[in-house]
Amino acid sequence: MSRVAIVTGGTRGIGAEISRALHTAGYRAIATYARNAEQAKCFHEETGVPTAAFDVGDFEACRKGIEAIVAEHGPVDILVNNAGITRDVFLHKMPLDAWHDVVATNLNSLFNTCRVVIGPMRERGFGRIVNIGSINGQAGQVGQTNYAAAKAGMIGFSKALALESATKNVTVNVICPGYIDTEMVQAVAPEIREQIRRKIPVGRFGEPAEIARAVLFLVADDAGFITGSTLTANGGQYMA
Repeated sequence: MSRVAIVTGGTRGIGAEISRALHTAGYRAIATYARNAEQAKCFHEETGVPTAAFDVGDFEACRKGIEAIVAEHGPVDILVNNAGITRDVFLHKMPLDAWHDVVATNLNSLFNTCRVVIGPMRERGFGRIVNIGSINGQAGQVGQTNYAAAKAGMIGFSKALALESATKNVTVNVICPGYIDTEMVQAVAPEIREQIRRKIPVGRFGEPAEIARAVLFLVADDAGFITGSTLTANGGQYMA
């Protein structure tokens, strides 16, 4: 039977490409989303990938949502934590909810999802967890103390969980994309986009499919010797 893979935030942007790639490669991918039901419906109709709605920042919502996925599709073998939001503002002007919302979605979500799947993964002796970080969690970014803190915390979380799970054939790794040519980047003013592009040594934005291929590599059965690693995929813009 095909391995079951959950991709959070899996119906848009990088997440959608990851969901699509897993599905095409023969995994039983399920893409989760929080609010945009119409987008999720369109994605499902286009790709055939099942979708599930729950808030990754809420532990009970994750527990119930993942339990429903397990009941319908089987035990979770692969978890890709991709869901993330931004609430950009300088710290001296940042409202409390901008901090809490970003940390809840981008960092607390790791506990919420991993806590539900890690026990069964350990019991079965197999698991692949890939957490999608960001160049800004490694290098920092103006106006993103909340986002950068959450994405940097993701790296520490992943290393610790990798150590805890290594003897059970459960790997935990991070992919930190740079600037990827998604709707979010495409919405930036052309002159700003050009300024960003000039800072990327390879001379272009990344493609969502390039991140998806990295995920496929890390979740494969043959990738069991790679755990606790952070893969930077940013065109050379920041070399960790």
